[in-house]
Amino acid sequence: MAFTVRTDDQLEAALDALASAEGISRQEVVHRSVIERYERAGHATRVGGLAERMIDRWGDVLDRLGSA
Repeated sequence: MAFTVRTDDQLEAALDALASAEGISRQEVVHRSVIERYERAGHATRVGGLAERMIDRWGDVLDRLGSA
């Protein structure tokens, strides 16, 4: 599937630099960047949800430990 991305001079320079440094195509730079961002966003959401569950479960204990 084709997809057109409009770029500016800053993005062009960044794409060229990353592609050159990593020895990959500009398309691969964009692909890896989007996938990495997607995975990080999902990870942050999962960690946030788990943190809320742990605070609900252990919050009172943590408060007592913090007051000691």
